[in-house]
Amino acid sequence: MNGNKKSPILGESVITAISIGFFLVLVGILFVITPNLFGEITDLLSDFKLVEVVPNSDVIFPGPESPSAFSVVYVSAAQFSFALGVFQIVILALRFFISSTWQKRAETVGNLVFWLGTGFLIQSFLIETTQWFVYWSSVIMMIGVSLIARAGFMAVARRK
Repeated sequence: MNGNKKSPILGESVITAISIGFFLVLVGILFVITPNLFGEITDLLSDFKLVEVVPNSDVIFPGPESPSAFSVVYVSAAQFSFALGVFQIVILALRFFISSTWQKRAETVGNLVFWLGTGFLIQSFLIETTQWFVYWSSVIMMIGVSLIARAGFMAVARRK
């Protein structure tokens, strides 16, 4: 067996370990720098009721009764999303460095678009204007955008 063929596999396992470690460190940092974050998350979850999506409509979904009361959770979620988005840039650079497959690189591009986009959506729809259901419908659209980015990256890569 050629040593070059084992290198990407070894590199992928290192990237996985780095990713898991970064996730755990990031969660820990957020809980350390945000006073009572666990209590704030618990309060948000206990505030869930069936609420009208649009005032004076018959459409109801589970959501917080007072969504504007949880800005601490939203700010932490935005910080988490932006940090993971920036981390995906690092992971993408590592994937090019270790010559990962184009599929892995495309996956990372999709993740990058999703996490940075979600951070932007949290900032726009939860922190600034507190539009709970608009945020969640936008997240669904962001999933689609990230899949399109991934497919676009793969299409460009196949031309090479």
